[in-house]
Formats: sequence, C-alpha cells, structure tokens
Amino acid sequence: MAFCGKCGTSVAEGVAFCPKCGAPTGTVVTGAPATGPVITPVVAPGTSGLTENVAGLLCYVLGWLTGIIFLISDKRPFVRFHAAQSIVVFGTLTIIRIILSFGIFGWYSLGFFSIWSLISLLVSLITLIAWVGLMVTAYQGKKFEVPIAAGIAKSIAGNPTI
Repeated sequence: MAFCGKCGTSVAEGVAFCPKCGAPTGTVVTGAPATGPVITPVVAPGTSGLTENVAGLLCYVLGWLTGIIFLISDKRPFVRFHAAQSIVVFGTLTIIRIILSFGIFGWYSLGFFSIWSLISLLVSLITLIAWVGLMVTAYQGKKFEVPIAAGIAKSIAGNPTI
C-alpha cells in the first residue's frame, strides 16, 4: 500500500494525485503514513546560503578578494569577522610582497641569496601558513584572532563585540 508524502492518506497504486490533498504522487512514501509536516530550511536574508563554517573558510580561499565578496554579501557576524580578517591579513601581506618585488633590499648580497630573497621567502611562508591555518580554524567554527589584524577586522566587520 502507498501513502501520500504530504498528508499521509492511503493512495491506490497508479494514481497521479492524492484524493485528499491533491499533491502529486510522484513522491509516494510506502510503509507507514507521514507523522508530521516536512519542514524545509529557509535561508535567512543577507546570507550566502552556506553554513557559517563553510562561508568562513571561503572567506580565505582567494585571500582578500573573497574577503571583500563575503563582507559585502553576508551579514552574519562570524562570517563578516573572517571576511574582514582575510582582507586585513592578506591585504597587508600582498602589499608587503608588492614592495618586496621592487627589490629594494636586493643590493645587500649574502652569497647565492640576497636579503631581499630571504625576506620574500619568509613572507611567502608566513602567507601559506596563515592561509591554511585560518581556513582550517574557520571551518572548525573557531574564531582565531590574528593579534594586530583582529582589532582592525572587528572594526571593519561593524561589530567589535564578536
């Protein structure tokens, strides 16, 4: 015997619509009748439709670029904090890398490596560690605050009590 997936009424085999509620029987449930209404999740306005931890992780994926996108599009405090922190941390590291690309320190030579290349390598390593670490902590639902950047991020996010 088949039952209507919406109201739980017994429906004969091969019937296209429920005789009681008129729901299509394409989603016929066999076995026991439905015990209650089916509730579908509603996405809150001002959110991206993602869970907070996934949205927090995505704030860091492309550095400051995805931070800007999520800061503009998502209104949840957790996501806004991670978006703002992404902008501050990776924006600062990008500016440092641009300055280092001019090779200001390149004229101090230490054999095969110049001080410029050592500093550039160090900044690249810091960027990689920060990128992976911040994505992992955001995905775990934690709010790791980078020491100087967190205060600036809280003021950008618009809620300093996060």
